Amino acid sequence: MPSAPEIVTRAAQPYAAIRTRMTMAELPGLSPRLGEVFAWLGGHGLAPAGPPFFKYNVIDMMRELEVEAGVPVATAADGDDRVVSGVLPAGRYATLTHVGHPSELMAATKALLDWAAGQGLTWDMTPGEGGDRWGCRLEISLTDPSLEPDMSKWVTQLAFRLAD
Repeated sequence: MPSAPEIVTRAAQPYAAIRTRMTMAELPGLSPRLGEVFAWLGGHGLAPAGPPFFKYNVIDMMRELEVEAGVPVATAADGDDRVVSGVLPAGRYATLTHVGHPSELMAATKALLDWAAGQGLTWDMTPGEGGDRWGCRLEISLTDPSLEPDMSKWVTQLAFRLAD
């Protein structure tokens, strides 16, 4: 069951990530990339500065998504041919915290999108032929799977940036 949506202000946050294009059916294969990012950070002497996330850059549910498996860092780091560096933009975000299996996140996402529509909020998103390009749309993993193996107890925060 998700929490009540709310609007929060987030500061800019540097991060490292692996960016990829995949279909909705391939999305479960994104999780192992977080391990690659953590290993890359360790190999470069960088510590995580927050929980890992999935960042949805472009969404075309019928065809393809551009998504990143990322980890916040304290200061920006140069990426390489596999890992990109970026900054999650500062701004106002509509958020919702979901406790439950990741398979329930589509319903939680719909709840957040519907709530925002009812509030008259506008997303930092631009529609296009290749899909909707989001300024910042995050699924933040607040549960460490190595400490809580029961996926029905996982806590995920959705944070979608609002237009200025």
